[in-house]
Amino acid sequence: SHTECMRPRFQADADFNYKIVVGLRRREPSVDFLSAHEGGVVNMPDPEVLRIAAQSGRVLVSHDRKTMPGHFARFRQTQSSPGLIIVSQDLDIGAAIEDLLLIWLSTEAEEWVEQLGFVPV
Repeated sequence: SHTECMRPRFQADADFNYKIVVGLRRREPSVDFLSAHEGGVVNMPDPEVLRIAAQSGRVLVSHDRKTMPGHFARFRQTQSSPGLIIVSQDLDIGAAIEDLLLIWLSTEAEEWVEQLGFVPV
């Protein structure tokens, strides 16, 4: 049986800087990164956003360091999550793009399951 290396796929939440989504796609067109609008998570409460991302097998990417990790912990008590990455709001757009690209290049989707990551590391 051959195992294919599966790159993480990303879902931005509604407050995530859209310029990072666009910039990362431009930098690496094969990255699969849905904006909040594309993923249908605009105006959804956090637990619902986590559920939608999980249903589509995507790591949720958010700036919300205050409440999202708590929602993530509660979500994981009853359901599996493909993961959550919190990107610091203080990080400039170029650096955020490079860090997310590095994650995409150097990790596999399965490494993120149930994991909470922070950018910058």
